[in-house]
Amino acid sequence: MTNNQDIGRIGSMAKEPERLTDQLRSAIQTSDKSMGQIARESGIDIATISRFIHGKGGLSMDGLDNIANCLGVRITSEKPRAKKGK
Repeated sequence: MTNNQDIGRIGSMAKEPERLTDQLRSAIQTSDKSMGQIARESGIDIATISRFIHGKGGLSMDGLDNIANCLGVRITSEKPRAKKGK
C-alpha cells in the first residue's frame, strides 16, 4: 500500500459507504508491513490488532489514528454533487 492512500470518501456517490473500520482492516491486510511491524510503529499490541482484524475487538479512536498514521492512510471528504433539474 502506498503512503497517503485514501481509505474512503465521505459523501461519495456510493449508496452504502463501507465502514471506516472495515476500510482500515482492509488497509492492514493489504499493507506491505507485517502485523508485528504495524504493532511496533503504532504502539498497539499485536494481539489487539489481530482481534480488530478478525472482528473480535475494537480499537480506541487513538488506536485507529495510530494505525492509520502508521500505514499512511487518510480519510477525505467530497461535497455531494448537485442534482440536475432541481
